[in-house]
Amino acid sequence: MAQGTVQVTHTGTSRWRRRTGEYASLAAALEAAGDGDVLTVAPGTYRENLVVEHAITLRGPEGATGSVRLAPADGVPLTVRASAVIQDLHVEGQDATSPALLVEDGSPELADVRVVTRSAVGIEVRGSARPTVRRCTVDNPAGVGIAVLDGGGGIFEDCEVVAAGQAGVSVRGGAHPRLERCRIHHASGAGISLTGESSALEAVGCEVYEIKGSGVQVASRAAGHLTDCTVHRTSSDGVTLDTDAVLTLSDCDIHDVPENALDLRSRSVLTLTRSKIRRFGRNGLSVWDPGTRVDANQCEIHDSTGDYPAVWVSDGATAVLDSCRVHDVPDALFVLDRGSRADVVDSDLTQVRNTAVSVSDGATVQLDDCRIREASTGAWFRDHGSGGTLANCTIDGTQTGVIVTKGADPTIERCTVTSPAEAGFYVSAEGRGSFDGCRVTGSGGYGFHVIDGCRATLTRCRTERCARGGYEFADGAGSSGGGPVVEDCTSDESANLRPGGPAGSANDAGSGKAAATAVQTAVRSPGLLSALPEQRPAAATSATAATPAGEPARDSGTVLDELDALVGLESVKREVRALTDMIEVGRRRQQAGLKAASARRHLVFTGSPGTGKTTVARLYGEILASLGVLERGHLVEVSRVDLVGEHIGSTAIRTQEAFDRARGGVLFIDEAYALSPEDSGRDFGREAIDTLVKLMEDHRDAVVVIVAGYTAEMERFLSVNPGVASRFSRTITFGDYAPEELLRIVEQQAEDHEYSLTEGASEALLKYFTALPKGPTFGNGRTARQTFEAMVERHAGRVAQLAEPSTDDLTLLYPEDLPGLPGLPG
Repeated sequence: MAQGTVQVTHTGTSRWRRRTGEYASLAAALEAAGDGDVLTVAPGTYRENLVVEHAITLRGPEGATGSVRLAPADGVPLTVRASAVIQDLHVEGQDATSPALLVEDGSPELADVRVVTRSAVGIEVRGSARPTVRRCTVDNPAGVGIAVLDGGGGIFEDCEVVAAGQAGVSVRGGAHPRLERCRIHHASGAGISLTGESSALEAVGCEVYEIKGSGVQVASRAAGHLTDCTVHRTSSDGVTLDTDAVLTLSDCDIHDVPENALDLRSRSVLTLTRSKIRRFGRNGLSVWDPGTRVDANQCEIHDSTGDYPAVWVSDGATAVLDSCRVHDVPDALFVLDRGSRADVVDSDLTQVRNTAVSVSDGATVQLDDCRIREASTGAWFRDHGSGGTLANCTIDGTQTGVIVTKGADPTIERCTVTSPAEAGFYVSAEGRGSFDGCRVTGSGGYGFHVIDGCRATLTRCRTERCARGGYEFADGAGSSGGGPVVEDCTSDESANLRPGGPAGSANDAGSGKAAATAVQTAVRSPGLLSALPEQRPAAATSATAATPAGEPARDSGTVLDELDALVGLESVKREVRALTDMIEVGRRRQQAGLKAASARRHLVFTGSPGTGKTTVARLYGEILASLGVLERGHLVEVSRVDLVGEHIGSTAIRTQEAFDRARGGVLFIDEAYALSPEDSGRDFGREAIDTLVKLMEDHRDAVVVIVAGYTAEMERFLSVNPGVASRFSRTITFGDYAPEELLRIVEQQAEDHEYSLTEGASEALLKYFTALPKGPTFGNGRTARQTFEAMVERHAGRVAQLAEPSTDDLTLLYPEDLPGLPGLPG
């Protein structure tokens, strides 16, 4: 068959009627062909616009795939309007207003067709057409890859969209195709776009990746069902649903997404079954607006790459998690805004860097038979109107099990908190809550810690092995009408409270019987946990008054003497003295009626952890108070978590509140560089910085601000935030402690605690600190203190074996009391 010709095999009902003819053009061959005829096209390039209107077979020569090119100058290269068979063709289009291959009617079969084009659409199916498309490829960097429109349907098997200037696959206008084992990638719109009432898509075993946009987009009453599909490496959200969209994902995998893995809004409904959501930059599940709902069953959400909650439910939306696992994330579940609700059943929330469950702004949660492990905070009910129920849940290995603050009022039933570092249950700032049948064991702090006279109700609760006590009711407990109500609560301690009344005054000592109401005697104490995780916003304050109440403020000389007594830090001491001298001389010049140089008092502290930055900041505040520069000189210590909110507007409020608490003193922002992460995106840290800069300008004499952190990170922070850098007078660098200085810190610790180091112990300590690895996590002074504590512990283990230890035995520390170097046996 000559190149550029078309051979037509005419097929009749009898063998004798079958005949063959050759035609010089495809148009002529098509005009001569009828239903059932086979058109075999010789290799070549055909500049014709073809319209197939009969049930023919149109194919290239066997064994020469891609040798037949349909490439007209404009218009639609190939239109199919019948149940034809099209195979082994290469279609090229140049018309930006037309598709390259258009299927308008019938149930044709397209196989091994490659569309390489710069058209409006690569393959378009519309109307009553129901094609079966197998092993076809679309490369269309100028438009849509595959479009199914206006009621069209069909099956696409083992097809691939290798490039699209818009959506990879677009379904709209009531169309309803099915995709099987298809690959869609390198699209500049959504990978799959499904929109419009009655539009539907079913996809099985498909992969969507390398998308400049969302992987899958469902909107405007469309519905989709994806099974065993993968969506990954998008530039925006993995899957988005908007405006009454409905989507079901079964056995799917959404991963490596820089934004939200799945984002739902405006009454959309998502059903997730046995699916994985991993390595996402913002939320794994982001659910917004009244009527929007997600139901997840047997799903796993894990390995967040950003600093956002794994599941976010707000603005009246609903989320249901049943038998799910959420792990290795900054926060597991955030539910906020009145009308928002989350129901979590038989699920695991583990390895959470901050808060496993956060409920705020009037939202509600219901957790049944859930397990929370290795989180900073297990559950936090933050404010008025926020509540719900935790029932039959276990919380293990957290800093604090459950926090209730600012008028929140949850119900906690039959929950167990095991081994919290601080408190099992903590209630403050007008928090309420009912705790029924709850248990705390092995707390490093209190079992139940209720302060500020909060009106919590404790019934049939139990505490065991709590380091600071089973129950602590402080700051207003016992006053008329205030404090918790306690009934039938027990502890492994021996004091009790009146059953059924406000706690706070000790009743007669009980007998310790199980039936007695046995709790720790309530005492009034300052009461805030030493380092409550992520406390917002007032309770997060680490505020230290410059001087105890009722004592006169110390003069600057006394405070400077204390500064000089600190081990090491010679360059820091010189910097602080120089600054103090400048301020003092300026003050005297003003008193003498002379002009005084304007000394900016805001500082940048750089250096490794444990080098005394917080201590020096506290002393600096006292010095400024003694010179009359600051009213009080107290220190308020905050970090990113205390300033940056979870939603728009909350960051400015938190930053303002922190600034207000520091009025008359020092606002110390630790790890300030975290407010401006390198890959900040839509991070709210920028809002905190802008608010802070404005407050520093508007109230320049009210607060001294010190920002602190690692040297390199702080240099980057200041370089990318020139508005911040211009407001700080100088940077003070805190160097790492030398081995001799670390030894001196241990000696001071020993002296303060009435221990003594033998000569051999001092020599061994010096060698120990010299050999100790000094990596980025080295704790400096903190390491020295921890080393002393370890020595005391080993000393106790040794001396406890002696029947009658002498005073020397009880006080002397020897080389053998030293712990082993990290990585080596002790």
